Amino acid sequence: MVWTEMTRAQYQRDDLEYASDLRDAGWALIALLMPEKKRLGRP
Repeated sequence: MVWTEMTRAQYQRDDLEYASDLRDAGWALIALLMPEKKRLGRP
């Protein structure tokens, strides 16, 4: 991937506290792959 001014601004992560933090758009993609919550353990 070549970093152009447009792609550099699109993928800039300076405003996030940690490098592993995700924005809402990233969570929306990952949420589709995560299994549903199951009730386990004591109530």
